[in-house]
Amino acid sequence: MTSPSLDTLCTWIRTESPTHDVAGVNLMMDLVVEQMKDAPVAVERVRGEQGLGDALILRAGPARDEAGILIMSHLDTVHPVGTIKEDLPVRVEGDRLYGPGIYDMKGGAYLALEAFKEVARQGNAARPMVFLMTPDEEIGSPMTRPIIEDFGRRSAYALVTEPARDGGKIVTSRKGVGRFDVHVEGRPAHAGSRHQDGRNAIYEAARQILAIEAMTDYVRGVTTTVGMISGGTAVNTIPQHCQFPVDLRVETVADGEALTAAIRSLKAHNPDMKVTVTGDMNRPPYECSEGTAKLFDHAKGLAAEIGFELVSSPRTGGGSDGNFTAAIGVPTLDGLGIDGDGAHTLQEYGLISSIAPRRQLMKRLLETLR
Repeated sequence: MTSPSLDTLCTWIRTESPTHDVAGVNLMMDLVVEQMKDAPVAVERVRGEQGLGDALILRAGPARDEAGILIMSHLDTVHPVGTIKEDLPVRVEGDRLYGPGIYDMKGGAYLALEAFKEVARQGNAARPMVFLMTPDEEIGSPMTRPIIEDFGRRSAYALVTEPARDGGKIVTSRKGVGRFDVHVEGRPAHAGSRHQDGRNAIYEAARQILAIEAMTDYVRGVTTTVGMISGGTAVNTIPQHCQFPVDLRVETVADGEALTAAIRSLKAHNPDMKVTVTGDMNRPPYECSEGTAKLFDHAKGLAAEIGFELVSSPRTGGGSDGNFTAAIGVPTLDGLGIDGDGAHTLQEYGLISSIAPRRQLMKRLLETLR
């Protein structure tokens, strides 16, 4: 990888862009637009909604009325502004490039964008190309899901630049993701003089959490997690309210429906209390269809020509925007981004040596997917 390219990627990483920092996300979109100025690429900017940043739609390739190739990257990250100064400075150590968002997924977005631009300049794309840059993947794509599904229905293939897994493995299936919010309402009372009159919302929430966690079934690939909880107002007051979110992961549509029903039907053990559940499946399961398997085989052959072996990862627990395209029947290949490790941690890094071959793989996919 040339030094100017590495410098550009480092600029991307230094542009901190957590999902809810609209200014940071939009600055990332500005950088992408700037990189497209000298290429035959049509740029459409979609104004952000729901308190989120903008999205970009880049179009290039043959102007034919046929199903195209959809490339998807997100430019939002999970790291708060200031992470670079305090905990994860941008630095190169051997083959490792450290920095917030380099692995998930600015490295993948950058290498794919460069491949897209090169194919657009050469005019040898196999099909019309649409590159969608989104601002909200890390929170489930609430703004851009309709855009993704709309383009997906008009696409022959979807290529997703989430990071590679476990030494460069590609992703051909992911679990579905459900998100729910549970609110327990009890009755407040003084913890000393009127304890018997109170109905402890935290106590009831604890019983509900035990029931939710017991829904985990590793054999079926079902996991349920309560990772946060809040409630109460004072140490000497029986709490009236308690809230907690639930994370659900499933491998099949049927399990998604069954677990959603189970979570949404939770009832209070005490008739004097109330349990309210909102939420649903956020991302449908991404299963390896026959079309996706053929797409992987094609990519595997291209990788061999380039000089590396492409291996498919076991089903991945995390969701991505590829879940949406796969669920509507589009052959979808994910994990096409940079190799590395440490997503969402303060040890996040990408392997510099993986950028050039994976950029070449993306380029060849855009040139050969007919």
